[in-house]
Formats: sequence, C-alpha cells, structure tokens
Amino acid sequence: MQSNKLRMAIRATAAVAVLGVAGQANAVNFNAGDYEMNLYGYGRLNASYDVDSDQALSTRSGSFSGLAGNDDAADGHFGADAFQSRIGLTTMTPQGVKINVEGDFRGSGGGSLRLRHAYGEYSGVLMGQTWSNFNSFVGNTATLDFDSLPGLAGLQGRVAQARYTSGPLSVSLEDPQASILGATEVTAAGTQVGVDANGDPVFVGRSTSSTQKDSLPALTARLEDSAGGLSYSAAVLAHQIGYDDGTNDESAVGFATFVAAKMALTDMITIQGTLSYTDGANSFLYRSGENFGAESAYIDGSGDVETISGYGGSVGAGINLGGGRSVNIGYGLVEVDWDDAESDLGTAEVADKSETNSAIMANYQWTPVKNVMMGVEYQFLDRENVDDTDGDASRILFAAQYNF
Repeated sequence: MQSNKLRMAIRATAAVAVLGVAGQANAVNFNAGDYEMNLYGYGRLNASYDVDSDQALSTRSGSFSGLAGNDDAADGHFGADAFQSRIGLTTMTPQGVKINVEGDFRGSGGGSLRLRHAYGEYSGVLMGQTWSNFNSFVGNTATLDFDSLPGLAGLQGRVAQARYTSGPLSVSLEDPQASILGATEVTAAGTQVGVDANGDPVFVGRSTSSTQKDSLPALTARLEDSAGGLSYSAAVLAHQIGYDDGTNDESAVGFATFVAAKMALTDMITIQGTLSYTDGANSFLYRSGENFGAESAYIDGSGDVETISGYGGSVGAGINLGGGRSVNIGYGLVEVDWDDAESDLGTAEVADKSETNSAIMANYQWTPVKNVMMGVEYQFLDRENVDDTDGDASRILFAAQYNF
C-alpha cells in the first residue's frame, strides 16, 4: 500500500512539472457520436520583475541571452502576459485511435497561436508532432518559469516523429535538430519567385546559399518505468550532422544520452535529478548555448566536421505542505566544451559563445480553489562565455493559472 502511495505521489509531481498544474484530468469530457472527446487547457497570467538586466522572454521566462557582460545594463524591469495560455482537444475513435491537437499563444514572440501537439496514436504506433522521445519529465522540478532549469533531460521540446512504444521501451525516428558553426543553416522553403543567373530557383524565405544539411532522421531509444518509490528514465540518441558547400561534402555522427530519476522520501517530500552528456548533439543539451541548444559541431580549417561535447544536470526537491500548497527548489547547470574549437578556429570565433549556463529557482505554489493555481518564484541566472565574460541576474516571477 505504501509503495502504491509513493508511486502515485511521484507521478502526480511529474504531472505538475509537465503541465504546470494543468492536465487532462481536468478536461471537459463529452461524446460526439461514438467518439470520446476531451477539451482541456487553461488561462494563465505570468508576471515578472527583473531586479537586474531585463532577461524576460514571452511567458516572462528567464533568458540567458545577453546575460554575460550585463553589469552596466539598466535594472528594474516589470512585465506581464498571458501567452502561455493553451487549449487542446483529444479524441478517441471507436477503433481505439487517439488523436491530440494542442496549441498555445507563444508563437512569433507571443500572441499568435503556436502548434504544440498534433499526432495520432494506435496500438503503440505514434506519428505526428509531440514531445521528443529523447525527453523525460521524471527528474524535473516544478517551476513557474515556462522554460525551467538548464540541464533537464533531453530536448524538452516537441518534434515531428514516428514512434513505437512497447511497455516501458520506446524508439523513434525524429526530425533532426542541430546546427554547425561555420555552415549556413537552412531556412524554411517559401514561394518560388524566379530563377537566378545560373537558372536555379529562388525562393522567398529560403536561403539558396544554405550549406548545412540533414540527410537522415535522428534515432532515439528510451526506457522509462517505476519500481516502488522510484521512477526513472534513460535514453540515447544518434544523428548525422553535415554540410555541403559545393566543394566539400562532409558529415559526422553525433550522440547524446541522459538519465533521470525521482524518489519519494515520504508522502510529503520528493527529490529528483537529471544527468546529460552530448557529443555532436548539443541541440539536445537543454538550455546550453545562447539560450537553448548550442552548436553541435564546427568546420575546421581543412573542411572537416568536428563534434562539440557538453554535459549538464539538475537537482531539486519538492515539499507538499498540504492544503494545495507546495515548495519547490531546483538547480540546473550546463557546460559546453569549446576548447578544440577555440584551438582550431581561434579565440575570436568562439569568444562570445556560452560556456556555462546555470540557474537556481525556488517557488511557493498554492491552490486557493480547485483548478486554480497561484505561485511566486525567485530565480538566479548565471552565464559565463568562452572569453570569461560573465553576468548574472535575479528575477521574481508570479503566475496565476485557471484550468479547465
């Protein structure tokens, strides 16, 4: 009995971290013919006060971008928005096919509808866009910051994919996520407006000088399960990264791995954490780089693709105070190894690259009435670049969320 209680506590805490205290358990359920429909979502206000430099993104999340060298930046910045608010619909067909479509309003800087999930699933086979299979929320600490701590397990994002799940094991082929220092990234294709001097098509919204290429999907495998008072997850990923500039056509293989775990010490207290390592796959090292994924590789002087490694992790604790009240404290850090790139390319090429991003977040959340959450959070962000330029900032975040 105690084991079941602990397992339920762990899963409930994980759900809070994923959905920000909103879940399909609060959905509006109805039937349309033989179809089971679940409409869910929430309206949410986020407000932030930046004691130091203005580090707020849409949803008032804290950003590492521009943090290094912020000593002389203007301080004292307030802002608020409701862009995190979301709505989703899940349908179960008479044949047992699950379909989920969900969006929020963080798109295009905030205010426009953004697609989060759009997938179908039947008999363990999922196709569409949803959370990457190289991803886990088991070890996450609940934060009010939408982007949360650096060093969490995997991508912490959603990608187009084909996935098969059998029990605790899942494998997938996914849209690759990578960038190469020295290669021009591909942008989305648009409308053809003519041809250039060589007779090649010219598109609006696509750079014809793009040299980076993705020849294969990313391959992932993940194991996620629980035993007694412990929930755990581990995953591996491999992908190809390459470029073709018309003269050189080179590529390398990058990989990434993580482990995550959560343990219920008592009915009131949980501890959780994550560890990650990447080599040639820093786009999957959460909140590295300028703010999210760092470059996965670079092109050296001879035109070869050289991978860049990194590591990260997080640790935290959750304390359930009863009466819908909780305290959560977490710390996360990521570090990217730029030494080889600095040696091959010179310090000037990588001086402003983020070498270390770290954050501390502590919050108090309470539920004054069912389906309503309010909370306040203190954040301390810190960044150090390759050239030793550093900076830090303190922030205060407030949130109010109304679920349906």
